[in-house]
Amino acid sequence: MQDTEDKIKVGISIGDLNGIGSEVALKTFEDSRMLDFCTPIFFASNKTISFLSNHFKIPIKFHGIPDASDAIHGKVNVVNVWKETPEITFGQPTEKAGSFAIRSLQAAVKALKEGSIDVLVTAPINKKTIQSKDFKFPGHTDYLARELGGKSLMFMVTDTLKIGLLTDHVPVKEAPSLITRGLILEKVRAMENSLIRDFGISRPKIAVLGINPHSGDDGVIGSEDDDVLRPALKELSEGKHLVFGPYAADTFFASDAYLKFDGVLAAYHDQGLIPFKTLSFGKGVNFTAGLDRIRTSPDHGTAFDIAGMNKANPESFKEAVFTGIHIFRERFQYDELTRNPLKKSRLRRRGKGEDR
Repeated sequence: MQDTEDKIKVGISIGDLNGIGSEVALKTFEDSRMLDFCTPIFFASNKTISFLSNHFKIPIKFHGIPDASDAIHGKVNVVNVWKETPEITFGQPTEKAGSFAIRSLQAAVKALKEGSIDVLVTAPINKKTIQSKDFKFPGHTDYLARELGGKSLMFMVTDTLKIGLLTDHVPVKEAPSLITRGLILEKVRAMENSLIRDFGISRPKIAVLGINPHSGDDGVIGSEDDDVLRPALKELSEGKHLVFGPYAADTFFASDAYLKFDGVLAAYHDQGLIPFKTLSFGKGVNFTAGLDRIRTSPDHGTAFDIAGMNKANPESFKEAVFTGIHIFRERFQYDELTRNPLKKSRLRRRGKGEDR
């Protein structure tokens, strides 16, 4: 890992070449001022990036390198992961595009593990076309959880709203049975640790949403909230964690209750992502918290319906880059200061609303 006084190396996995990922990634670095904040490293090939930049009329100059460790500051770098020329058919989900997306991701994760890059920003993939005998994961989060140390938490973040998930890419019918005391303790602690270490919030307040409608209505609409969720939250509260709930999900966001908390933990994917994307779409970032390396991504998918049309908005991807840089700096500072007892007393902690 490099010192934060140097440019932070941001690795970019290219995602599904038939989607909008490459477009928003290139548009992000079309503005040369971005090079003042970081050193971008695309994992693809010179020919692929050249074709894409010509197609989208993005006059971006890039520097081809054999390895991420050879990246040059002040330039857009491209690690040549493949020599062949991929067939790009915008808007079409194909197994071939999926295979290139995985090759890019695997090379980027390898560089992340080796410390050749500091932050990984992943462009969107198609969850069906990436499946193969060598890659059987429902998405980035699950793959990264295996490859990187720690316990992963899918954490959707903006400046004012941060939502994590107890369960993520699983069928809705399976979610309640997967929510156990152990899982609740693990995810709450992962969120709490991330809010402290990655966002500089000293005593984070966390709200937990109920599993069933109305949090079960005292057992009338399911028993999981009373049997599993409430006892786990009581245990955490008795352990001095600022954890509250369960709250009925249908009114929690409509009443602006979320503004009173630093983080919100939802029971399953859509319970958390529907309000998050409604309130923050285009500005939100998907952060894989709880791991010993930093990965972010935009809050949207491949958007095949507009792929190749030069219509994609790069704001969420750009925000993913800035968020990754911010987390890297926060984590670097926190680890440095808490590692040294003489510096620890000078560690300044910020409250809610001052985490960026």
